[in-house]
Amino acid sequence: MNQMKTNRQRGGAAHLLGPYGLVVILVVLFAVFALILPQTFLSGRNFNAILSNQAIPALLALGAMIPIATGKFDLSIGYGLGLSHVIVLKLIVDGNMPWGIAALVAIGVMALVGVINGLLVEFGQIDSFVATLGTGTVLYAITGAITNGARVVPGDAGLPAAFKDLYDSKIAGVPIVAVYLLVVAVILWILFERLPLGRYFYVLGSNPRAAALIGIPTKRYSIYAFAFSAVVTGVAGVLLASQQQIGNPSVGMDYLLPAFVGALLGATAIKPGRANVIGTLVAVITLAIGLAGISQLGAQFWVTPLFNGVTLLIAVGLAGYSARRKLRAGAVAAPPPAVSTGGDAGPSSPSGPSTTAGPATSPGPAAPAGMPGAPAVTAR
Repeated sequence: MNQMKTNRQRGGAAHLLGPYGLVVILVVLFAVFALILPQTFLSGRNFNAILSNQAIPALLALGAMIPIATGKFDLSIGYGLGLSHVIVLKLIVDGNMPWGIAALVAIGVMALVGVINGLLVEFGQIDSFVATLGTGTVLYAITGAITNGARVVPGDAGLPAAFKDLYDSKIAGVPIVAVYLLVVAVILWILFERLPLGRYFYVLGSNPRAAALIGIPTKRYSIYAFAFSAVVTGVAGVLLASQQQIGNPSVGMDYLLPAFVGALLGATAIKPGRANVIGTLVAVITLAIGLAGISQLGAQFWVTPLFNGVTLLIAVGLAGYSARRKLRAGAVAAPPPAVSTGGDAGPSSPSGPSTTAGPATSPGPAAPAGMPGAPAVTAR
């Protein structure tokens, strides 16, 4: 009896540690650095710096998360970040365009890029990894052509004050970019957790064939995912332009690895094996606290890319392990298939064929949890 109770307790602890293991790591990291560096790490200046510096990487991680939920990858987001922030500054500095219109143009261009990525993947039948790497390279070439390989530097008049305040201002002492991040995160959380669109994304990512069989237009929703990802990337590019105030055509690549680290590591938290908004935010905060702590301890410049690279490998490994464990749990929980005995013919013999009253039929894949009533599919 005591052994069974102990096993149940261990199973409950493992069940909680799976979804909330990353949260535990976050708390432990925070406590360690707070004890080691109480005067600097626990200061309001440090918290504001973390919120301000990590808002753009967090936005990009949320953008990368959307195609991952559908089983795809968008490697063009780093190049898209560089293109969108250069477009904004180029239109403001050389085109004398109001910054609001310039921002909308940049976001619109990125939305078009996302649609192109989706078309290449779904109708061109190109693997998403290869397709988005190719479009990203094209975006980098376009960025270089726009800037002629040089930086976009404002003239003596500088940039509009309202545009600079887009990143620099604060609300109740909190950097306004953190508010932007919160708004985008809430919108995506509603999309993924409360709307059918998000459930369709998850079904598409877990079993595209089943999604098609229950009537989901898989190609359309895959294009939606790439487009939404690109729009979030465009928003991040506008904020990056407001932060740096100088157009750097190669800046986007510095954000690509942290974005995928956050998105993949987030798939191991809250809802293991599934890309999700809250898990992504927890992952980004965990990475931010870790980087802030080691930088305050005087780490060398190469520690940051080492930290990101190792964390990415751990994130991919944990994401794969969580997905496999989820599949094993589903296989164990699935009931054995029913054997038709053809009325009163009696139980079928293990060595002989079973007798059925009519043509054999098998139901199609069951509708995933949370999906609206899905029609049954009958094999013919």
